[in-house]
Amino acid sequence: MNFDYTDDQKALKEEARRFLTAASPLTVSRAVLENPGDGYDVALWGRIVEQGWCGATIPEAYGGLGLGYVELCALAEELGRAVAPVPFASSIYFFAEALKLAGGEEQKSQLLPLVASGELIGTLAISEGAGVLTDARIAAKVSGGKLSGTKLPVADGMAAARAVVLAKGEDGLSLYLVDLRGEGVTRQAVSNIDPTRGAASISFDGASVEPLGEVGKGLQMLKSIQERGAILLAFEQLGGADRCLEMARDYALERYAFGRPIGSYQAIKHKLADVFVKNEVARANAYYGAWALSTDASELPVAAAAARVAGSAAYWLASKEMIQTYGGIGVTWEADCHFFYRRARHLGLVIGAPRDWKRRLADGLEARLNAEKQP
Repeated sequence: MNFDYTDDQKALKEEARRFLTAASPLTVSRAVLENPGDGYDVALWGRIVEQGWCGATIPEAYGGLGLGYVELCALAEELGRAVAPVPFASSIYFFAEALKLAGGEEQKSQLLPLVASGELIGTLAISEGAGVLTDARIAAKVSGGKLSGTKLPVADGMAAARAVVLAKGEDGLSLYLVDLRGEGVTRQAVSNIDPTRGAASISFDGASVEPLGEVGKGLQMLKSIQERGAILLAFEQLGGADRCLEMARDYALERYAFGRPIGSYQAIKHKLADVFVKNEVARANAYYGAWALSTDASELPVAAAAARVAGSAAYWLASKEMIQTYGGIGVTWEADCHFFYRRARHLGLVIGAPRDWKRRLADGLEARLNAEKQP
């Protein structure tokens, strides 16, 4: 079994890297960091839309390109490498996937073409503060088709026009579609470790909603949406971790101390070797996840959890050790290391902390073992 990209997928990935190298240098991220606004670069988003990436996995019947998930994984890896300040993950990995997975025909026909064309930015509004997401922690309520409550933090919440919201209805937790530009919706930007991926607190006071998917099955549908998004985020994390390793290696070869490159010292070699090993583990799990996602395999829940855990660990280590390799200059505002450190921390928490995904992985592996033991 070949887990590598095909030649066509490699060509797509190479073209994406060339495009992002020109369109999204770190100066673009720095401009957003210093003046966050809605938390993304409008011009860069427009250029990405022109490339057609927003419709990569959206079926042609809904205005998309109808490509496979592996192609989207390749794009995600390059976006992560560039730490691109755009709401691509919220809109494509999560909002579009929620529509494809749970939306009715009318909802998909109305909204997916707008997502594919970049006219509509969407997001998930799930959390209500820190902590593991459970039924008991959800206070947002829907009564008579009206939503009340507050979601915090909402990734790309200032940029999005629509949101998929998890709230309690008469039949339990369900997913709902909400127009964030409508009446009864108040948004406020909140501070975030990575201002290049903005976040918001969104309050609902009698906002109109429509159910998305089967009523009362909100947590089950959300779990499936998160599993798909986790694999795509793992590729973003992999791309960022690889870029960290390359930057640390290049700096170690050009920075001299005591008359020799610091890369010749064993302490630096060991750091970079540890990062390389973590990155390769993350790559193997991400590729496994891409296979499970593209084939809708029964292994998808386990593969998603493994990709999520390995990707978070690799990016965190790579960004941290890059700063250590750079030394004192690495912690300054002028150096570029902090862009990756910020993004690593953001991606590690955006759909639940790694410890939660470790629990999912353990539960999935245990369930598989128990199934194998059945006569």
